[in-house]
Amino acid sequence: MEVIEEGIEPLLQPIDIEGFREHMRSKLATSLRDKVMSEKEAVEKFVSDGDYIGFELYGTVRAPLSIAREIVRQGKKNLRLAGQGLQDVDFLLAADLVVSMDITYVGYEVYGLSPILRRATESGKVKAVEWSNGAMAWRFKATAMGVPFIPVRSMIGSDTLKHSAAKVVKDPFTGMPINLLPALILDVGVIHVHRCDPLGNAQIEGISGFGMEMARASKKLIISTEEIIPVEETKKNPDKVAIPYFLVDAVVEAPFGSHPGEMVYRYARDEEHIRKYIEMIKTEEGTKEYLEEYIYSVPDHEAYLEKIGRDRLKRLQEEAMRR
Repeated sequence: MEVIEEGIEPLLQPIDIEGFREHMRSKLATSLRDKVMSEKEAVEKFVSDGDYIGFELYGTVRAPLSIAREIVRQGKKNLRLAGQGLQDVDFLLAADLVVSMDITYVGYEVYGLSPILRRATESGKVKAVEWSNGAMAWRFKATAMGVPFIPVRSMIGSDTLKHSAAKVVKDPFTGMPINLLPALILDVGVIHVHRCDPLGNAQIEGISGFGMEMARASKKLIISTEEIIPVEETKKNPDKVAIPYFLVDAVVEAPFGSHPGEMVYRYARDEEHIRKYIEMIKTEEGTKEYLEEYIYSVPDHEAYLEKIGRDRLKRLQEEAMRR
C-alpha cells in the first residue's frame, strides 16, 4: 500500500503478533487454577522493570489504584505506559518510574489537566507519543484480532496523527486515505472489576470501557476485584463474564480498589480527597508529600482503607445507593 502520511513519533512497543499468539496459546494450557493473591504478590510476580503496562478505563471510574500504589511501593523502574488512565498513571509518573508513554489524555475534568503529567513531559523526563482515546482501544482490538494493524478513519487531518506512529495509506480497494493503527501488545494489563471468581472469570457492571480488548492484548493480566465470588456463582450466569479465566494471571481482592475514584453501583467518587490531591500535586513538594502520606507510609491496601476511614467509605457507598 502507498503511504500518504505518517506520524513523526516512534513505536514504543514492538508488534510481534505471532510471538504474542504463541505466548497466549502456551498460557491457555496452565490457566485453569486458583489465582488469588495479594497486591504485593501479584506485582512481585508479574511486573518487571522495563515492562510496557496498561491500566484500564478513563478518568476516576473503576481505576485499579490498589495495584498502581503497589507498583509505586515496589519501585518498578523504566516502565512504559499506555497512558489513558488518570491517578494510576499520575502515581507512576510522580514516582519517576516511567520513561515513555503512548498517551491519550490524563486530566481531572473540571479540575484541569494533570500537573504531574505536564511536569514530566515538558521537562523531557518522559517521552510522550499521542493517540486518540478511540485509537488506543482499537490498537488493543487489533492485537486481540491477531493482526498487526487496524484501519480506521480516526485522527486523519489532525496534529494527533502527526505526533503519533500511525500511517495513512491509499486504500487499495477505493483509493481513499485510511489510517492504519499499529497493534499494541501489553507486557502487563491491569483491570479493576466488580466481581471475579478465583479462576479469573471477571464480571463488570455499567460501562465496560475497553477492558475486553485490553484483556485480550495483555501477555500478563492482573485483575483486582471488589469481591471474589465462588466459581459456582459464575457458572449460573456465564453470559455476565466480560473477561474469561484463561486470559488472567492474578486475582486480587481489593474492596474500594478504585478509591478515591468511583465504582458504579458500589461507591461514589471521594470529591474531598480528590480536591486535596489536586491541590497537593500543583507542586513537586506537595506531590512528594502525597506519595509519602498515602502510598510509601502505608504498607498495603487494607492499611490504606484504614487511613481513609471506614465511616467515610461507608458514606461513599450510601451516596452511590442514592443515585
